[in-house]
Order: sequence, then C-alpha cells, then structure tokens
Amino acid sequence: MSKISLLSDKEGVDGFLARNSCKPVVVVQGLGFVGGVMSLVCANAIGAEYAVIGVDLPTPASYRRICSFNEGVLPLKSSDPKVAEYFNRARKKGNHYATFDPYAYTHADVVIVDVNLDVLKESGAKGELTDFEVNLDPFSKAIETVACYCKPEVLVIVETTVPPGTCKQVVEPILHQGLLDRGLPTDRFRLGHSYERVMPGPNYIDSIQNYFRVYSGIDEISAEATESFLKTIIRTDEYPLTRLQGTNATEMAKVLENAYRATNIAFAVEWSRFAEEAGVDLYEIINAIRMRKTHTNLMFPNIGVGGYCLTKDPLLASWARKKFFGADSDLEMSVNSVSINDQMPVYAYERLKEFFGSVDGTDVVFLGVSYRGDVGDTRFTPVESLVNLVKSDGAQVKFHDPYVSYWQELSCEVESDINKVLVPEPDLVIISTAHSVYKKEAFIDKISSVPASKVYDAVGLLSNEQIQKLKSKHRVSVLGRGDIS
Repeated sequence: MSKISLLSDKEGVDGFLARNSCKPVVVVQGLGFVGGVMSLVCANAIGAEYAVIGVDLPTPASYRRICSFNEGVLPLKSSDPKVAEYFNRARKKGNHYATFDPYAYTHADVVIVDVNLDVLKESGAKGELTDFEVNLDPFSKAIETVACYCKPEVLVIVETTVPPGTCKQVVEPILHQGLLDRGLPTDRFRLGHSYERVMPGPNYIDSIQNYFRVYSGIDEISAEATESFLKTIIRTDEYPLTRLQGTNATEMAKVLENAYRATNIAFAVEWSRFAEEAGVDLYEIINAIRMRKTHTNLMFPNIGVGGYCLTKDPLLASWARKKFFGADSDLEMSVNSVSINDQMPVYAYERLKEFFGSVDGTDVVFLGVSYRGDVGDTRFTPVESLVNLVKSDGAQVKFHDPYVSYWQELSCEVESDINKVLVPEPDLVIISTAHSVYKKEAFIDKISSVPASKVYDAVGLLSNEQIQKLKSKHRVSVLGRGDIS
C-alpha cells in the first residue's frame, strides 16, 4: 500500500476536489461500519452529485482503511453485494476519497458525524452491570476538530447515537465557540440530528438508502437544511422522512428504539430458562405466538447481545436523564435489561456444562465469532465472553467465520475453511453466530461427517430435521430448548 504522510494530505484533498469541481462537498467523519458505507451512499446519491470525502483518525488501522479506499480495495467485508457495487461505481465516477487530514473540513458544505461514543461499564463476576459512565470527551474532540476547520455556512448532521440533549448542550456550543475563536460568523451554521439505523448484513445499503429516517434540527432552518440533504440520498418517495420537534426528541427516539429491543431480548432470557426446565422448545412456542400481528417482534433466546447499539444505548438514555436533565433516578428497566443481557454468555456456558459436563482438556470449535448473523463485526460480540469462559476451564479453541479473518479484540486468526477447523476432530462444536451458511445442508453434512462428538447450538439455528440428523451421531443441545438428547 502507498505511504501516507503523517503531517498533511492537503495535496491529495485539493487534487480530488479539483477533479470534482462545482460539486457540493460532503465530508463523513468516521469510516467505520456506519461511516464507511454512508460515504458510499453519499457518493451514489440519488438526487444530487456530491464530492465525498471520508475522514478517519490518524491510526494504523485507519491508515490501512484509508489506503484501501483510495487504491480500489474495498476494506469492508459484507454479504450485501450492493456495497461492492456502490464502491466500484464511486471509483468509476471518481467522486469518493478517504483521508486522515482535517483540512478536508475546510471545504465541506455538509459534515456527517459518524464517530463512536462509548459507555464505560463495570461488571460483576457473572457479567452483571454494577456501574457505568459515559465519556463524551472523544466525541467532543471530534466535534472540536470540525469546529476548528469548517466554513461558517456548514450543515452538520449528527448520525452518532448520543445521549439525549447532546446536540443542544455539547455540539452546538462547540461549533459556536470554534467559529467565534476564528473570528467567523456564528449564526450561519446549521445543525441537525438524524440517527442511523444501519444493519450490517445482506441489506446493508438498503438500511441507509431505502429505509425510514427520523430527523430534526436545533432550529427550523437547520431542520429544513437537514431534510433537503436527506432527500438527495434516501428514496423518500417510498420511505418518507419523519421530522420531530427538536434534537432532544430524535436523540431520545434512537435510544428508546434500542432500549425497547434490549428489554425484549432480556424478557426472552428469563423464558428460555423456564423452557429448558419444562422440557419444551421456546423457538417453536415463539413462532406460534408470532402468528399474531401484535406479537411479531417477540425475540428468540440467544448466546447474548452484541454489537455497538443494544449493549449501550439504554445506558446513554439513563445517563442523560440524570446528567443533562437533573433526574435523581436511572431508567431502571432499561438499565436492568442491559445487565441481564450482559449475563447471557455466562448462562449459555452454565447450560453447556450442565448438559455436556466439563470442557477441561477438550478441543472446541466455535462456528461464528461476529455478534450477528451474516455480519463481519466483532465489536462487543457475546461470543468473546463465552470463549473466555471455555478457555478459562482448560479447553483448546478454534474459530471459524465466513466474514471475519482476524479477530481484533482477541488478537487471533479466524479460519474461513471449515475443513481446517474440523481436523483433527473436535470434541465439541458450538454454533455461536447465526450465519446463514451454517443452516445449509452441505454444512450440516460436514458436521455430521465428524466422528461422534457434541454439538451445542447457542443461537437456535438448527431446524428439527437438522437436529435429528445430527443426533444420529452426536449429542446435541440447543439453548432455549428442553433436553433433546
């Protein structure tokens, strides 16, 4: 890969803009799972022709990602063919560029903020949440960078999931002060909030471009500007926009969405244990209940909750309630749902030992390391906790995943060839992520061909027919089902 100057990429930015003169400039701050694909959607806008620059931090990982974008190597592995299609189309048009240099903000007509905002958790012995804190400093520094370079007339749209109150109490003052310090007008910038509902997987692009959006602004002019921009990248004829009364409302909407989902999952955890005790199949029960239109979103049990949203968003809301709005108490049900979900990998392991016994001295293969099926994202994956528990009890582990080649959090390689993790024959196979490839009969046949061992389906992926097929040779257990051995 080409070398990147650690000091400046001004020449690269200027050259790109010279090749895209007269086009409005959209700068996406953050090139991760949301920002990277958002930048491609903007480069393939349906109602305008933009020059799009993605800006990431000057870190080794970011340098690799930036070089990949600029050299025509898609740095995102996705099951959605549209991602590669949009990338190749942007390459052909020449209207997409990646950089680490904040100089890009000086040309931005629109800045889309897609940076991380983390919650710092403290946990007990079983993963239960004991305390948490929201650190706004990295997010605030990202906004300060924009404020130090942006034009007075810039439109800033925050897509990052933030504590309710953040745009008004954090972002707006920072932008105002940054312009004031540079002797520039402070009454021309526009600030909107439109949270992302990105779903990495087979509908990655559609979750941005062909999906409903909620938006707002800090004032009427900001809301209008945000709406005008969103109409150029989203198919609003099929997916109309929804405007809320202000940024506090849209910020609350996002965390409420995810708090509801996290609570729904926590509810299923309790019932999965009851189902196992009663010797029934909770998946079968839930499918029967889902026939009612009012209950179609009842959740299945699982190994645990992962990813960047459900593991923290309810906590952002509770933190904001106390820090920004002066309440004395937490959003207790929402906080408790996160705590219950954080304990799910421990329960999954206890269920494993209860059914199969000790794993000490055994060879264990994990099928899937990402937090969600058909996604290559290991951030906060519950598989990590289960792996650590299995290893701590003396097992040797191998990993397979069709979407992950290197598990950054555990600093280890992940195999994509199933044959290589099944030789020599494992003592235990754990289906730990619901990748669709694991449902295919060819894959089930591959597992069936292994000498007699144990199969633990921790995500409820297997059908009854597949379970019976595997049972002819192996011992099989499914989380959320009664004893089926």
